[in-house]
Amino acid sequence: MRVVSEQWAMQGVRTAGIRALSDHLLLEMSQGSLRQGVKLPPERELGERFGISRGSVRRVLGHFREQGLITQTVGSGTFVSAQAESLRQTQAEPAAVHTSPAELMVARLLIEPLMPGLIVQHATAADFQHMADCLERSEAADSIEEFEHWDEALHRSFAHATHNSFFVQILDLTNKVREQGEWGRLKRISLTPDTRRQYEAQHRAIVEALKDRDAVLARRCLIEHLEQIQSNLFSRPGA
Repeated sequence: MRVVSEQWAMQGVRTAGIRALSDHLLLEMSQGSLRQGVKLPPERELGERFGISRGSVRRVLGHFREQGLITQTVGSGTFVSAQAESLRQTQAEPAAVHTSPAELMVARLLIEPLMPGLIVQHATAADFQHMADCLERSEAADSIEEFEHWDEALHRSFAHATHNSFFVQILDLTNKVREQGEWGRLKRISLTPDTRRQYEAQHRAIVEALKDRDAVLARRCLIEHLEQIQSNLFSRPGA
C-alpha cells in the first residue's frame, strides 16, 4: 500500500478528492472488502462520490492498473485483480475472530441502531449517493454471494456516513465475522426470493428515512430489518 501512496506524494498530487478515492480503494482492498473479480463502480459514479472529474478518476485508476491491482476491459468495466490480495497479505493479521452468527446478531442489534442519529447530523450528499449505488447493485445481484457483498457494502456505507471511525471499525469487524463459513451456510438457507425482496424493501425504507433526516424512523426501520434477519437465520430447519 505504501508503494501507491508514495507515488501520489512524488507526483505532488494534492487534490483531496483524488487522495480520498485512492485511499478508499486501498483500504477496501487491504481489508478484503474489494476482492478479486469485484467490479468497481463506473468512472462517473466514482467522480460524483468523491467530487472529482472523470479525468481525475482515470488518473487514479491508471495508477492502480499499473500496480496490477485492477484490470480494465473496454465495454466490460474495471475489476479488482488477484494482485490486490497482496495488499491483504502485507497487513498485520489480527487475531482470529471466533464469533457465532447468533452472537453477531445480538451485537448488531445493540450497536447499529445507534448510527442513524449520527448519520442524519453528518451525512453528505456523496454518502447518500453511495447508499443509493449499493442499493441498486444489491438489487441487481445475480447470486447470493454478490447480493451479500453489496448488502455488506450498504451497511458499511451507513457506518461511513456517521463520520465516526469507531462505527467504521465495528462494521469492518462485523463483515469479517460474516465471511466465516457458518454465516454463509445460514444465509444460503434463509435467503429465499421472498426474503431477499423483503430485505431490499427494508433497505430502501432505511435509506429514505435517512435522506429525510428522520433519525427516529430510520432507527425503527433498521431495528425491524435486523430483527427480521435474526428471525430468518435462526428460525428455519437446519439453523
